[in-house]
This record gives sequence, structure tokens and C-alpha cells, in this order.
Amino acid sequence: MQLPMGRPKRHHVVIIGSGFGGLFAAKALRRAPVAVTVLAQTTHHLFQPLLYQVATGILSEGEIAPATREILSRQRNARVIQALVEDIDVEQKVVHARCQDELTEVPYDSLIVAAGAGQSYFGNDQFATFAPGMKSLDNALELRARIFGAFERAELTADNQVEVDRLLTFVVVGAGPTGVEMAGQIRELSTHTLRREFRHIDPSQARVLLLDGADQLLQAFGDQLGKSAQRALEKMGVEIRLGTIVTDVTDEGVAVKDKDGQEDFIRCACKVWAAGVQASPLGKTLASQTGAELDRSGRVKVRPDLSLPDHPEILVVGDMAYVEGVPGVAQGAIQEARYAAARIQERLRAAEEPAMVALEGERTAVGAGDPGYTFATPAPPEDPEPFKYFDKGSMATVSRFNAVVSVGPLRFTGFVAWLMWLGLHLLYIAGFKQRVSTLVRWFITFVSNGRSERASTRQQLAGRLALEQFGPGVSGPLLRGEHPEPEEQEPAAQA
Repeated sequence: MQLPMGRPKRHHVVIIGSGFGGLFAAKALRRAPVAVTVLAQTTHHLFQPLLYQVATGILSEGEIAPATREILSRQRNARVIQALVEDIDVEQKVVHARCQDELTEVPYDSLIVAAGAGQSYFGNDQFATFAPGMKSLDNALELRARIFGAFERAELTADNQVEVDRLLTFVVVGAGPTGVEMAGQIRELSTHTLRREFRHIDPSQARVLLLDGADQLLQAFGDQLGKSAQRALEKMGVEIRLGTIVTDVTDEGVAVKDKDGQEDFIRCACKVWAAGVQASPLGKTLASQTGAELDRSGRVKVRPDLSLPDHPEILVVGDMAYVEGVPGVAQGAIQEARYAAARIQERLRAAEEPAMVALEGERTAVGAGDPGYTFATPAPPEDPEPFKYFDKGSMATVSRFNAVVSVGPLRFTGFVAWLMWLGLHLLYIAGFKQRVSTLVRWFITFVSNGRSERASTRQQLAGRLALEQFGPGVSGPLLRGEHPEPEEQEPAAQA
């Protein structure tokens, strides 16, 4: 069955993705004379920088992932469709998407591709079985189940100290902001929140290791802040191994090799992968049809105005776009999204009036209500102003009341930096309700060490691996009560 999506009567802007790039592009077109369709695989806008707080029980998923429909509910020219985009036909200007097992085609006049990026395992995708990434709510909820589950299992095996040591060893791979924040929170969880809750184990004896192949933490922040973060983590009890690469990940632990060639095997139950990103596969689709180049992470090398060669109607923003000097952070995606929306409006203004062409191919002056026309793509202005990124700084939390912030030539650490981090993240959380509830949760956690979001289920623990075994098109058949056979592949190990 195929579900046709008709072309609106105004210039149709299709936005793929509901992250920072997609959402801010849609909002920037609020007053433009266009119809906006947001195609997203999920129903929510994810505030990805706070995923680690969902994984460690501080925040609920709803506080960092409000519904996209709710955010855009007052924007009359926008609609939201939950669907997985599978292909883009740039010649026919049609996006092919799937909603469960139903196909749909969405025509466009302008296209903004903001499909984001997933976790990269540097060619070792089998690592994902035992080491979930930190790119989605599913990842965060699975890690919550793995982290708290490790303590529960250790309580039940207290008579086997070797197994207890393995269960209470947590390995975080990647010393960027996500890895640093995750390692710090697991350590605080074990030494403060859980310290009086078990009878046969001492959670404060848990080991937390942070691994990275680089020679310092937080490379993008500079040497001064990297060393400050390292000192703070080590003071908390986090073991840091720099110049160390992961060569294998199994159920039993992590195999590593240092820069001197020395190999080691770290026995651990819970692993977190926070190293590397890989752009959406849609980047390859666009590159093959437009001649655009890709970088080694699969990002599309866009023109200075964020468009693709010979296709000014297609703009790529966020983690999918390679723009020299623009880091893969929320601010970059937001600025690119607003620029892309402005470019579309410039192109519309450049056309004195929309050219309407009858479906039969004859040029006619049909009325705006006639269903038999499409808008011709306005020609772009000559030499458009290229996109320019304004760096507003970088920040990461290390522990409660301790953060590092880099803003231009200024460097901040400690409590002042933590307050700056707190204020900026509250500002960018979408929705007033989410801001208020997040502030309340933070107050409870930072004052009392209590974490109210600690519930986890077996579904969260094993759901990702089960769905991967059945294949990407399993949702529809399962909801209809059918029992599809798993795809042919190696059996997934137990979580």
C-alpha cells in the first residue's frame, strides 16, 4: 500500500529531521509564505546534550524530548509526519518515506535535510551489541537499565567477589563532553545516590574508567580546560586512560591497546560508547545523485550557502553537513537552520511572482485554488551571502557544581562555569513545562543526591537488540499480531 502526500498550494518546504536543525528551520519559516512538512523518525525533539542525565536517573525522557507536534502546534503553516525517510529523488523532487510498513511519497519545492548523525564504531559495528551509544532515547533508557542493573546483579552475587568486581566496573569510551559527563555522573551515582541502598555490596567501590585514544580530555576545549576536567574527575575517583584505543568489546569486557603497544583486557559488565559520529545514510543518497563529496564521517560537503551542487533547492544542515570551522554541536545546527530558512525566503523574494505550470505542461494562469499546478523553483540570487558561524563557546559538566566553559578567549571552571552551563541548557530546552520540571529535578538531585528517574525494564534492556534481529520493517507486522521471522544474521548475545 502506498500513501500519497499531495503537494500543498503554496511553496512546499520539506524538512527531514526534528533535531535542532530541523526544528529551528521549521520555526524560522513561521511567517514565510510557505507550507512546511517535517518528516521525522521519532515523535519528539531530542535535547541530545542531556541524554546522559536520562541514562543516570536525573531526568525523565519527556523533559528532554517534548513532542514535536506540541512545539509546532501554533504554527499554522507546519505539519508533522512521523516516518522513516528511505530515499530522496532529487530529479523528481520527491522524498520516499516509510511509516511502519506503509510507504509514502512527499513532493517538495525546497528541501532541508537535517537527519543528524548516529554513533560511529569506526568500522566495528559489532561493538554496539555490548556498548550502546548515546544518540537516542532508546540508547539512554537501555543504558539506564544496564547501569542500575549492574548494581542489582552484583547484590545477588555478593558471594563471588570476582564477578562483583566485573559487575561494578563501568567503562566509558570517548573523552569528549558526553564521555566526561557520563563518567562523572556514574561516579556520583555510585558514591552518593546508591551508597546506603544495598546490604551486601558497597556501591562506592565501583570502578569507573574513561578511555580515549587522544592525549587529553575535551580536545576541542583546549589544554587548560582539558587538564582541569581531568584533575576533577581523578579527584572523584574516575580512572582515566589516554592514548588508549579499544580493539574489542565482548560480554566479559573491553580489550584495549595503549600507544606503546601494550594490550590489556578490562573485565566489565557495563560499557558506554561515546566516541565518534557517523552521519545519516541519506548523505550517501544525496552525494550519489548530486555529485557532492562526503567526508570520512559521511557528512555532505555543502557549498558556502549550504546547498548542493546544481541543486539550490536542497540545503543540508546540522550533523549531516560538513562546513569548515563549524563543530558538530547544537549551536552550529541552529545557526545553519536559520540561515537555510532565510535562503529559501530570499529565493522566493527573488522571483517576482511564482510561476505556475499546469500538469499537462502548458503555461496557464490558473487560480491559487486549482489543484493542477506546481510551483516552479525560483532562481537563486547571484552570489548569495555565504553562511558564517558565530562560535558562542563550549561547555561540559564534570560533576555536581563543577563544569568547564570556553567562550572565545575566556575560560571558566568550577561553580561559576556550572551556573553558566545550567542557564544555557535551561534556555535551549524546548517548552516552558519542560524547563520548569527540569529545574525542579535538578534542584532535587543537586541538593539531596536523590534521583527519581531510576525505573528500568527488561524491554528497555533488550528491546534494541531484539528489533535489530527482526529487522527495520518489523513494527507494522508486530502491531497487527503477526510473527515475522528474524533476519538472517549472527545471533545477538544476551544483554
